[in-house]
Amino acid sequence: MFFDYNFKYYNYRLVLYMLALSVTGILVVASASGNDTSTVTKQITGVIVGFALAIGLSIIDYHYIIKLYAVDYIVCLLILAAVLVMGHTAGGATRWIDVPGIGRIQPSEFVKIGLIVFFSWYWSKYQEKMNKPLMVGLAAILAVVPIVLILAEPNLSTSLVLTVVILCMVFAAGISYKWVCGVLAVALPVGALFIYLLTKGLVPFIEEYQARRILAWIYPHAEQYAENMYQQRNSIMAISSGQLYGKGLFNTTIASVKDGNWLGLTGETDFIFAIIGEEMGFRGSVVIILLFGLVVFECIHMAAKAKDMSGRLICTGMAALVGFQAFANIAVATQIFPNTGLPLPFISSGVSSLISIFMGMGLVLNVGLQRKIGNN
Repeated sequence: MFFDYNFKYYNYRLVLYMLALSVTGILVVASASGNDTSTVTKQITGVIVGFALAIGLSIIDYHYIIKLYAVDYIVCLLILAAVLVMGHTAGGATRWIDVPGIGRIQPSEFVKIGLIVFFSWYWSKYQEKMNKPLMVGLAAILAVVPIVLILAEPNLSTSLVLTVVILCMVFAAGISYKWVCGVLAVALPVGALFIYLLTKGLVPFIEEYQARRILAWIYPHAEQYAENMYQQRNSIMAISSGQLYGKGLFNTTIASVKDGNWLGLTGETDFIFAIIGEEMGFRGSVVIILLFGLVVFECIHMAAKAKDMSGRLICTGMAALVGFQAFANIAVATQIFPNTGLPLPFISSGVSSLISIFMGMGLVLNVGLQRKIGNN
């Protein structure tokens, strides 16, 4: 299966970047959790299992995995449906299921990778017909079904991430600019209408707490939304307090936003970048952002060298996933985006997020091993 590979094409740089982010994640999660043994153990386990899966997948021909497109899509729908039927509820959302022998997982994290694989097959198969209304319409239906199931959890942030990833893949597949311009012509006025209806409470698929978070972002100084801005304002305070060099990992200073529990449990997950900013400072924050930039660059670089459309789309999808999700997480922590729950790839606490992102990167590494002949 892998004896014909030329391992001089193996992207060791990408492996190094992933490990650097993951090790940083373990340290920051340990600090954020107060060295909680259970949390740190789970994080280390997630990194070890995820990295092992990434290496394993990197030597399996991705074409074998692409051929399982139908099974892949059906499994994605089934596990999302299982969440709604028998899922675990926390914080008003049902996003997790308990798997015997494995524990609690968040299926939507794995669905991200599953849909990248599925649409890599779809647009590779119908590349010559991709601008026909029937093919575009069918792709839209196939994308909307899992996205609606995720919205029903409710999980608006993951739905948005999946939408962005799929759109990036469609663009990379070479869809006509007529479709791009048409979508933009419709999306801009629809977006304005969405905001207007949101202020009137007339958007049926948006929960009240989600609407308040969006409106708090639009009207940050409105008194009625002050409570919804609490976490983001504390996050900005934490980041700014780190200044250039930070207060140091595991610091216990009385002025620490982390130790004052100003971020709550989200300091280990959604607002982990606030901990990075406070403890590693501007310098450390820039290093983390640069590492994410390098991961995205390597994915795009390998997409350009992929020997076929399916490989190109796998790399593009993962570049969009890591890039947009990292940007969104940091944007929430710095109040550029409305407050929403998205993990910072490779770093935030969460085994499902860690393992799924490593699995996707394993596929990217295999695409890199099978680059076009003549590409260096």
